[in-house]
Parts: sequence; structure tokens; C-alpha cells
Amino acid sequence: MRKIYLAGLLLFTTIILSAQNIPSPKQFLGYELGEHFTPTYKIDNYFKAVAAAAPSMVKVQQYGTTNEGREMLAAFISSAQNIQDLDKIRTNNLRLAGILHDGTTADVNAPAIVWLSYNVHGNEPSSSEAAMKVLYALVDPNNAETKKWLQDVVVVIDPCQNPDGRDRYVNWYNNAVGKKFNADPQSREHDEPWPYGRTSHYNFDLNRDWAWQTQIESQQKVKLYNTWLPQVHVDLHEQEYDAPYYFAPAAQPFHEVVTQWQKDFQLIVGKNNAKYFDAKGWLYFTKQIFDLFYPSYGDTYPTYNGAIGMTYEQGGIGAGLGVKTSTGDTLTLADRLLHHYTSSISTIEATAMNAHKLVSEFKTYFDNNVNGIGLDNITYVMTSSDQNKIEALRRLMELNGISYGVTSTDNFSGYNYFDNKEEPFKNEGYQIAVNTLQPKGRMVKVLFEQQSKLVDSATYDITSWSMPYCYGLNSWAVKTKLPLSAYPAPATITPVQSNYGVLIPYTSIEASKILAALLNDGIHVRFAANPFTYDGKAFGSGTLIVLKGKNDVAWLDAVNKYCSQYHVQPYSVQTGFMDAGADFGSADVHYIKTPRVALLTGNNVSHIAAGEVWSYFDNVLNYPVSQLDADHLDDINLQQYDVLIMPDGMYPILNDKDVASKLENFINNGGKVIALESGAAKLASFDWAGLQLNKDTSQSSDSIVQNKYANAERSSLTTFMPGSIFKVQLDNTHPIGYGYPDFYYTLKMDVRTYANISNGWNVGILPAKAYVAGFVGSKIKSRLKEGVLIGEKRFGSGDIIIFNDDVLFRQFWQNGKMLFANAVFFAGE
Repeated sequence: MRKIYLAGLLLFTTIILSAQNIPSPKQFLGYELGEHFTPTYKIDNYFKAVAAAAPSMVKVQQYGTTNEGREMLAAFISSAQNIQDLDKIRTNNLRLAGILHDGTTADVNAPAIVWLSYNVHGNEPSSSEAAMKVLYALVDPNNAETKKWLQDVVVVIDPCQNPDGRDRYVNWYNNAVGKKFNADPQSREHDEPWPYGRTSHYNFDLNRDWAWQTQIESQQKVKLYNTWLPQVHVDLHEQEYDAPYYFAPAAQPFHEVVTQWQKDFQLIVGKNNAKYFDAKGWLYFTKQIFDLFYPSYGDTYPTYNGAIGMTYEQGGIGAGLGVKTSTGDTLTLADRLLHHYTSSISTIEATAMNAHKLVSEFKTYFDNNVNGIGLDNITYVMTSSDQNKIEALRRLMELNGISYGVTSTDNFSGYNYFDNKEEPFKNEGYQIAVNTLQPKGRMVKVLFEQQSKLVDSATYDITSWSMPYCYGLNSWAVKTKLPLSAYPAPATITPVQSNYGVLIPYTSIEASKILAALLNDGIHVRFAANPFTYDGKAFGSGTLIVLKGKNDVAWLDAVNKYCSQYHVQPYSVQTGFMDAGADFGSADVHYIKTPRVALLTGNNVSHIAAGEVWSYFDNVLNYPVSQLDADHLDDINLQQYDVLIMPDGMYPILNDKDVASKLENFINNGGKVIALESGAAKLASFDWAGLQLNKDTSQSSDSIVQNKYANAERSSLTTFMPGSIFKVQLDNTHPIGYGYPDFYYTLKMDVRTYANISNGWNVGILPAKAYVAGFVGSKIKSRLKEGVLIGEKRFGSGDIIIFNDDVLFRQFWQNGKMLFANAVFFAGE
């Protein structure tokens, strides 16, 4: 008894002494929060200092590293007992969710977990400042109220989800501001330069990447998140600086899988936040703009994974340390962080007051998933003749903690996504099956359903993302639970030996990666323009042909190395004489010149679109690309490049006739331009390009129509198409279409199509009945004309290639990646 007493006294004394040494943000930083922007490393160091001073209450974990080498941290804050039992709380939470099965019964009387994520958009920086204030309030020895909450709650703080973007903004701002901030909105410190701090290193919006995890920052964050699965998650943002504060309840549309309790608790939190904001006289709004539909946000992803997911938005983008608003008030950084601090503390309080209910409902959510309550189709089955296409989807399932397998039988029927009807399953060689009767069942439904139901079309983002179309996989939705077997390990790739050459099938983006790697190594590669047969085996258009010829002596080692790395089985060939089809000396076999690729970037080019292409070359193809500032086109020597990429952008520099003539000469002399979205439309504005946009032939009425002012938002939806899926008729005999069937599913975000391309090829055509899924405004439907979406125009000795839609959209639109590689390496060859 005496030993227990002494141990308890020692623990109590240690806690008291540590608490007395806990630094406040001002003591640590040397300035009051809000006086300066704090670099990310100092924020990290503050969290570490508090953890060192109060180890019984705070644990800091580095969960990742950004592309630029910055740390990504999470802090866990709770009572001394809860911190001591922290991993027990985590594993118990996974038992509650049905994720962990270790024979131990889950305890529903456990603490609730509330996760606060700050600063996912780098130029929305006030929330990371607020995170330090929240941390100190939780550990401050003089704050008895927070200590009471921490008996029932574990608080997780991610102080900065996007350190690279934050530091890009903060470093720029600290360089632009004087001794005192200038509140004049026209002052330079409120005019952030391209590519802005909002996005990550590769200019990706990390708040659209939770489910897809195309970026390393998202992968590391979501991996940690899925080992905890909190009951409450808040993502704290900023919006334009004239806007009042926004907090939950969210706006419609809610996806139908959102439960009544999830809606109810949003209201509880909203009212609690309102209590504090009303007391201070701070304006706010709820139930508008920010909906719960697209699955890859920092509020929806947690929601579809059992949490109460919420977004909070403080006015402040572009405000710097202080700015004069349209009402004449000066909004300061100190104001902004105080608002975020208040909503954060209010949310922790509401969580503590409802901890038992939150944990109980959390368990019910996952129990209902396992039992199929509120879920329609039970099993989704995807099949392909190329295992790499299946593997791409399997990796996404792994990243999201979704269980999968293969069906034990092929004898079943279901709704076929490609044929749009009920029909028997046809196994194309490889398959993967995902069942909704699992803990992640609602997430499965959201990702795989053919058409998501919209109760309100005024949504904040794209309205369709169905995985079968995104991955280009023939799929069946089955309303019964099919027995699943374990997913088999991919077959081992067998190296080949040949003194003549090797054939590499070209049926997935993995083959494109092999091509890029071989070209990088200086290996000579050819491709077959038409199908052929060798040694009784059929090979399709685009098959890569690597011959010993004049290649380096290590050519075969390189082929085997990259085929093994990207999991494509090569085939040895001993002669250039084919069983059927063109022999290797035929004009139908083309040599691939190693292209020198450049990407236009800078002002008036979408930083998001440019980032997609940059990341695609850097992280998908691992192929060099030179980033050029479009505004300097008049000074750039384009003859150093073979391929010039024009992502979505306005390109006012091309309004200069001399610069436009320079681009024309580049193409005429053998250059290739690949233009996407409005970049393609810009090219179409030049007569010499020979491209013509289809005109809107919808008839306007001469009669006077009185549109109701109050219905302005609703009326605008008739011309709204935020992202819907259409089936494109694809010419797969054209090099851009190699490796595809005769169709492709595109994510379309506008009504733009092109007229017939003369002296060229209409590679991808939007037919009359192309709509598949997603919201399309009633007036837009009548304006969507048959037309060209993907095309190649021969121009002199060069080529113009257009993609009207973004085939690399957020880099999660998997099935578009090979189209782009084909345009770079094959088209025009």
C-alpha cells in the first residue's frame, strides 16, 4: 500500500512540475499569436516542446514527410490515464469498428476521439496558428475545464496537413510585408503570385485527395487516420476574406449513406459553436455552400468512415496579417485564429459532453455496415484481361482499408456497367470483388455505385466518380452476397532470353512506364501499328518491340528489369518474320524517337492542371519534363523540345501575333503540341490550327422572361455540369487509342466539343447518347452536341493533339493515364 501511495505521489508531483514548465505560444515563439506568420518548423517545434514539458498529457508522432522533406506531425492530447492507455484506446476503437478481431470484447465506455486537422490549403494559414492556441488551452494547468473534458476525450491535432504549401505562402508573405502590415486590399502583400500556396509541392489540392491518395502527403495522413478512425473529425479552412465564418450543419446534398445521427450531431456542434460566436457578436452561417457528397474531402471521407465529419471556414484568403474588408473593418490574423480556436474548443467540449453517445453510435454505424443495413447492391465484381488494371484498383482498396477478394464462382448475374443491363458475368481473365457487408461498407457503396443519388444538385464538386468507369473495368453489381476467396498474389514475371528481340504487350499504363524507362536508358524501342501474330500468340496494336540491333549490350537486362518492376510479362522473339501481320521491317512498325518534353506553366495557366501533368511525368512515368513559363514564350527556344504540353489555361501571351507565329512554326517544323481543356480551345482560336469548336445552336427566345431573383441559384443549375461521366466512342486503331477497347469513359465538366477535324483524326467522339452518370443541367443537355473530344491534326511536319477533357483529372482518373502517354510517345510517329 505504501509503495502504491509513493508511486501515485511521484506521478502527481511529476505532473505538477511538468505543468509549471509548459511554455505558452508567446513564451516559445517570442511573439503573440497573430503578430507574425509562424513557419511550419516552429509550429512543429512548439508541439514537441509542449510534449516534452507535459509527457503525461501529450504525445507527438511524426507520421510522414512531405515531398520537400518537411515533417508531418500529429499530437495526441488527453488525461494522464488516457495517454498511458493510448494504444489500448486506439485498438479498442478498431474493435468497435469491427476492423480488429483479436478475441477481446470492445468497450463502449471508452473515451471519444476528436480529430482536428488544420491548414490543408497552405494559403489558408490562420488555422495552424490556432492549433498552437488550442494545444496550450488543453494542457494549461490553469484551465480546469479542458482537463475535465480530457477525461472523456482524446484530442488528435494535425497542426499542418500541407507544410510545403504553407511555407510557400508564409515565406512569400514575410518577404512582401513591411514592418507593419498594409490593410489596403490592393497592396502587393494581398496579391499572392502563381502557383500560390494553396496546393502541395506538385500543385495538388490535398483536400480533394483523401480517398484517392495520389499524393504522398495524403497517403501518409490517411494511413494514420485509418489506424484510429475517430468519432469526430473537423477540417479547418479559410475562404475569401469578406465571408463570415462557416460551421456545420453542412449544406445539401448529403449522400444518402449519411446517417441521421451524423446529421444530428452536426446540429449539436453547430448550436454549441453558435453559442460562443453569438456571445462575441461574430457573424457566421450554416447549411450553405459546403455539402457532404464528393467522397474525397476532409469532411466526407471521415463521414463515410463512421465519423461526424465537418468543415469549418474562416474568411481570410489573401488577408495576410490584416486587410480592410468590404464593410470597412480590418480583419486581422489575430481575429481569424481566435475564431478557429473558439470553434475548435467548442467542438472538443461538445464531443466531451456527448462522448458516450458518440462511441455507441460509432459502433452502431459499423455494425449496420457489416449487416448491410441501408445498403443496396451487396457485391461489386470487376474483371479485365490485364492484371495490372485490376491491381491498380486493388491498391486503392488497400489504401482505404477496404476488404476484397475474388468470387468463388463465375456463375452469377448482375447489372453490367458497360452494357447498362442485367446479364451473366463474363470473366475476362482476372477479377476483383468487393462486398458491402464489411466495416467499410458505406465507403464501398459510395465508391462503386453506378449513379449516386442527388437530393440537391447545387453541389460543390464533381457528381460522379464510379470506380468501374474511372478504372476502365468491366463490372457487375450483384444484389446478393457472393462467397469470396482470398485475392491471389500476382503471377511472377519470368525473365526472357533472346539474341534477337523482345515483345512487350501494351495493355496498361504499366507498359507506358516500361517504355518511358527504356527510353530514359537510351534503349531503342519500336511499336507495332497493327495487330500481329508471332509463335501462335496474338499481339495488339501498340506492342513494344525491342530488338538487339544497335542497342547497348545491357538492353536485355534493362527489358527484364523494367518488365519485372512494372509487372508485364515480356516475350522473346527470334526473328522478324511474323506468322501474321507486319514483319519488323514493315512501314507498320514505327521507331520511337525519345521525345524532349516541355510543359507550359505560370500566370494564366491553371496551377492545378499544370501540377497534374508535372506529377504525372515525375511520379507516374518517371520521365523528364521541362517546366516553361508561358509568359516567356517570346524568349524561349522551342526547337530544344519535341513535345509541348498546354494544360488548361488562357494563354494571353498568344494574343501577340509574333508569339502565336512562333508556336505555329514550331508545329509546322515537326513539333507536337498536346493541348488540354481551355488550352485546346485557345489553339482553336487560330485559323492556322484548323480546329473548330462546335457552335451552340440552341434557340434563344425573343419573348421577355421574368426570372425570379430569389431563384437565381436554382436557375443557374440548369446550365451547370460540375463533373459527369460520358461514354466516348474511341478509335483504338489510332496510336492515341492503343491498349483500349473502342470506348472510353470521360469525366466531362463543360459542353465544349469540336467539329470534324480535316486532315487529321477524330480519335474520341461524343456520340448522341453518351451520358452515363452525374448531374447535367437541363439546359446543358440540349446543348451537348455530337462532336470530337480527342483529336489529332496534322500540321506541316508536326501535330496538334487535343483533349477537351482532363484525362489526368486529380490523377485519380486512372483510365485516362495511358491516353496521355500514347499522345506523348506514339502519336505522330
